[in-house]
Amino acid sequence: MEKIVQPTKQHKQFAKPMANSKMKSCDIKDIKLAPKGKDRIEWAGRSMPVLHQIGERFSKEKPLKGIRISACLHVTTETANLMVTLKRGGADCVLCASNPLSTQDDVAASLTKHYGIPTFAIKGEDHKTYYSHINAALKHKPNITMDDGADLVSQIHGKRQDLAELIIGSTEETTTGVIRLRSLEEKGLLLFPVLAVNDAKTKHFFDNRYGTGQSTLDGVIRATNILLSGSVFVVCGYGWCGRGLASKARGMGARVIVTETDPLKALEAVMDGFEVMTLKEAAPQGDVFVTVTGNAKVIREEHFKLMKDGAIVANSGHFDVEIDIPALKKLSTGVRTIRDFIEEFRLGDGRKIHLIAGGRLVNLSAAEGHPASVMDMSFANQALGAEFLVKSHATLQKKIYSIPEEIDERIAALKLEAMGIQIDRLTKEQVKYLASWELGT
Repeated sequence: MEKIVQPTKQHKQFAKPMANSKMKSCDIKDIKLAPKGKDRIEWAGRSMPVLHQIGERFSKEKPLKGIRISACLHVTTETANLMVTLKRGGADCVLCASNPLSTQDDVAASLTKHYGIPTFAIKGEDHKTYYSHINAALKHKPNITMDDGADLVSQIHGKRQDLAELIIGSTEETTTGVIRLRSLEEKGLLLFPVLAVNDAKTKHFFDNRYGTGQSTLDGVIRATNILLSGSVFVVCGYGWCGRGLASKARGMGARVIVTETDPLKALEAVMDGFEVMTLKEAAPQGDVFVTVTGNAKVIREEHFKLMKDGAIVANSGHFDVEIDIPALKKLSTGVRTIRDFIEEFRLGDGRKIHLIAGGRLVNLSAAEGHPASVMDMSFANQALGAEFLVKSHATLQKKIYSIPEEIDERIAALKLEAMGIQIDRLTKEQVKYLASWELGT
């Protein structure tokens, strides 16, 4: 059985959670979609054995009892299993979307109807609605926030600092979010401790590399139905997400070009067997371009001007700023939606450039996001991270912390166990050897 941290009674100082009920206020597309959502939530749960084991223990121990959690995450079947696990641990949870296009409306309906978890998310919601949902989640007056991009934390620091005194800590799921939070920390503005879930090895080694790699290709293929084999596939950025995407694209038979600004990552891409060049050099060659950098204006006007007719452009970084869409619109004489999730921009010289999902996360906007078996580890980190905050918040400073190594290693061990894989253990002699300076040549 999964066993990591024993909860303390420290959290009893916080206000009692709101009374649970079958239906709280929510904002979803259609409650009639709930039965389909429940089936899909259960299907995903079959591939999340680590989270299931944590949920079993949570049900008995209730380590999150009396804790209000507001989560701003992608509203998917995998996230639903996390929210159910947190509730099993005694938490009073509210969920809103971390991206306007990633919501699965049937899942939002089921969470509200079948699990009693208030959900504020509608696929395709506009900017105003998106932030109204974030504010709805903050009205829950959380003790813990969970973010995928730091939107809740940013809103608290910008407009709702009155909530900070209630918060024992936050968890952050993404590279982009951690970057935003480190900026707050460096300026001495961070109001409470944050666990960088994204930095856990069982998160970014697997979620970012294998999850993003597969799901990004899934989104591109679903949206376009193109054959990748024989195409020129340009990956902008060679972090963990870029590594996974480049590997998967090559596996599908594409000729893969990598662009980078970091010399070490660029060198790694070369040593991994990929072509590396500037984006200006790659622009006239590429058939498909995908950004995974976490930065702004990666593909810009000068690149659009060099692209071949029919080029496809997509983004798999968190925010829709990696592609300079205003510049693309400025170059265009007309825009039309030629296929679900695909806008065709006609340039002045007659060339056409195709943008997938408005530059938002292609894997969640045009597909279903990461496979559940990968998110099993990511969300196990979220669940145990919340428990860690309850146990340890009194000793934490207003800083960013990594997930404790003990939790990371235990999740990896549980995953291997669920896969039916056994590994060797160090002998006493080997342990002594590794700890000794006398032994050697």
